[in-house]
Order: sequence, then C-alpha cells, then structure tokens
Amino acid sequence: MDFSFLFLPLMLAAALVFASVLAGLFSVRIGFSFLLVFLLAGILAGEDGPGGVRFNDITLSFWVGNVALAIILLDGGLRTALSTFRTGLRPAALLATVGVLLTTGLTGLAAQWLLDLPWHTALLLGAIVGSTDAAAVFALLTRAGVTLNERVAATLEIESGVNDPMAVYLTLGFIALATAAAQPAVADADAGAAGSALWALGKAFVQQFGWGALVGLGSGWALARLLPQVARRDAGGGILALLLCAAGLGVFASTGLLGGSGFLAVYLFGLVVANRASAAVAPALAAMDGYAWLAQAGMFLLLGLLVTPSAMLPTLGPALGVALVLILVARPLAVWLCLWPWRFARNETWFIAWVGLRGAVPIVLALFPLLAGVPRAMDLFNVAFVVVLVSLLLQGSTIGAMARRLGVALPDPADESQVRAVFGDFALDPAIAVGAVCAFYGLPVPQQAQRSVADWLADELGRPAVAGDRVRLGSALFIVRKLSGDRITAVGLSLEDASSLSE
Repeated sequence: MDFSFLFLPLMLAAALVFASVLAGLFSVRIGFSFLLVFLLAGILAGEDGPGGVRFNDITLSFWVGNVALAIILLDGGLRTALSTFRTGLRPAALLATVGVLLTTGLTGLAAQWLLDLPWHTALLLGAIVGSTDAAAVFALLTRAGVTLNERVAATLEIESGVNDPMAVYLTLGFIALATAAAQPAVADADAGAAGSALWALGKAFVQQFGWGALVGLGSGWALARLLPQVARRDAGGGILALLLCAAGLGVFASTGLLGGSGFLAVYLFGLVVANRASAAVAPALAAMDGYAWLAQAGMFLLLGLLVTPSAMLPTLGPALGVALVLILVARPLAVWLCLWPWRFARNETWFIAWVGLRGAVPIVLALFPLLAGVPRAMDLFNVAFVVVLVSLLLQGSTIGAMARRLGVALPDPADESQVRAVFGDFALDPAIAVGAVCAFYGLPVPQQAQRSVADWLADELGRPAVAGDRVRLGSALFIVRKLSGDRITAVGLSLEDASSLSE
C-alpha cells in the first residue's frame, strides 16, 4: 500500500514547525515575537509563497482557532494568582469592557472613512481587532529579561484573560446588524424591529457573560475538589495536564452550547482550579505550557496558510491606516480614559497603552463574518491580518525597550546600581514618623507628621501600593521597596533631582 498520503503531509508539517521554532528562538533575541515567525512561516508555505500550498478551508481554520484559543486561555487562567487581583482587577475589568468598546468605536470610525464601509460593517471591523494578546507580551518580556511592576503586570495579565468575551460579543452583535442590513425586508423594517434587535443584543450580553461566569466558576470549584484526590493516585504532571486540558475544553464547549462565552468560562475555570488546588496543579504547568505553545504554533501556521498576500494588496494602504489609528489613537485614548480613575502613574499608563498587542484573536474573529456571509467579509479578514502583522512588528519588537525607558521594569536584584536607581540610595524604617524624616533632611513637613512613613506613603498613593511606587516631597522621593500583602514593609529615599520621574 502507498502511505504517502500520510507520510508526506506529516513530513512537511513537522519540517515547517521545526524550522519555525528554530527561527523563533533566534528572532526573539532581536525582539520579534514567536507568533510572528509562525504566521510568516504559514504565509511562505501558502499559495503565494515558495511552498505553493493551496488552503482555503475556513471551517477547519475556525475550529482549530477556537480550540487553540481555549487552551491558551486555560493556560493563562492556571498561571494567574488571585493575589494579582489586589492591584489589577478593577482597572483590567474596565479595560476589558469599556476599553474594548471605546477601541471598537474609534477604530470603526477610521475604518468607515478609510475603507468606505457602512457604519455597522466598520464597527464590526473595530470589534474584530478590539482585544489584546498579552500572552505574547509576557513571552517577549521574559526572554528580554524584563520584570514589570506588580500593578502593570497584573492589569495586563487580567485584561488579556477577560477582554476576549467582549470582543466576541461585539463581533457577533455587529454581524447580526450587518447581515440584517443586507436583507431589504429587514433594512426597511420599522423602529419596533430595531428596538427588538437592540433588546436581543442586550439579552445576548447577559447570556454570554452570565453563563460564562456561572459555568466557569462552578466547574472550576468542582474540579478543584476532585483534582487533589486524582493527584494522590501518583498521577504525573502529564496526566494531570491532560485531565485539565480535557476538562477545560469540555467547559468551553458546554458553555458555548448554552449560549455563553466559552472564552470567559475556560479562563475562570483555570483561575479557580489553580488557586483552590495549587499543589495539584503545579506539576502539570510544564506540560500545559507545551500544550499552549503547540496550540499557538498550529493556529498561526494554519492562519498563515489561509492568507493570500496578493489578495491583500487592494486594501493594504487603508489597512495600514486602520492599524496606525488603532495603535496610536484608539488604544491610547481608551487606556487613558479607563485608567484615569485608578490613579496610575503617567509612565504606567503610556506603557499599558503601548502594549495593546494584537495576536490570534482578531484573525480568528475575522473568520466569523466569512462563515456568516457578511458583505465584504474577505476585506475585513485581510485588514485584520494586516493589523496583527503591524502590531507584532511595531509593538512586539519594542516592548522590552519601552518597559525600561518608561521605568515600569523592576531592577535585577543582583545589579546594585539598578536597585539604587529604582529604590533610592537610603533605606528608611517604615515605622518612623514622617515628620522626623522631613526634619532630618530639611524637607517640607506634611500634615499628620506623626504618622509612620509607611502609612503616610500609602495614603499619598491613594491606590494599592506596589514595589517601585514613589511619592515626591520637596526634593526627595519616598519609594516603596517591599510589601507584605497590602502593608508597606520597606521604604527607600532618594534625594536626587526627581523632576524627570513620573508620578
């Protein structure tokens, strides 16, 4: 028998993944994302590249993309500690909802003007590219040797885990409006029909997030009770990871069947399991990391194959314009408005605005209109692909440098000069009265001078403190060095000119 139908595609796929991984390892050293390498490898293997492979199976791409995203979000939930919610939950929740909505609206306005799209189709494109991919960001930061301060890291981490459901909801809603507008009978309907459509969207919002939260939290609690018993039976990390992966995919699928957000459910499922059964989950994390990387590699290679670069040329100019508006206008404005109530420092806000990296989700969401038969759906897919490429190239290659330049990266503990530059030259007793410190150094004495330095510093910050936070008083900077929970346990002091430091 001739088994070439098995061995030849398998050999080509293995060679493609092997070459992509090797290229990715070298590309990360110069600041490029692994994901970009897989995406480009898929394009080169496609019909416009040297590989010449003709691939246009949208249904298979959609299926693989959704399964891969579920595994990636599960892995993200398993690695998110509840302690990060102390500083990141409320701002991240606002970014993941209102921020996505603002980004959608602003990007949609640009798309309507640049691409001459109907308003509902333009907003559909805005929704498609509205969510971020911080998983790629943290991979880049880790390889660049950059550790973010807790508030910035927590906000980005939680935002990336919970903003996909909002983007999916908006995408489905605008698809419904776009397809309805394409039908004359519906387009000529009265205001009552429009009101019914808005009511249906509101109901879908409650259903998506309600079922997503309920199934995710409930199933996570149930597996967290079962997992320690399984772990006691000498189950290795690989078996536990397989169990977690199967359960997570089951949660994702069952939530979708109920009409809820499977993306939200699988993230919350992983979060609850990891924090209620951490000892049992820990051995499985290495294998889960492998599953997540396999999912990302397969998804990006397949999506790269699906793209035909020559078909993107007619919309390339407007697509670049949409990408630049998203990166330089829509994302920064949405971040500034959403983070303003939480008193983030200017440098932190600018960094979070820059780290609006787009990854797999926009390309997968761009498959929804193709499946639904939305007019100009292929244009939307091509523009979303260009947006992702520009984001990975422009933002992905500069994240480490921006973290250092904006001062949101914590120093290497072994580098004394870095530690002194960030945490100050002098260490203060956090229990000493702030008035006594000011009198000794000739600084302006604040009100309630008898309060301890730690308590005064916490009040001045007006937000949950993190290591690296600073408050300027006269010519001095008081800096948070260490914390125990919410309590400041070590304070640094810098007497150098602080005019260029953000607060």
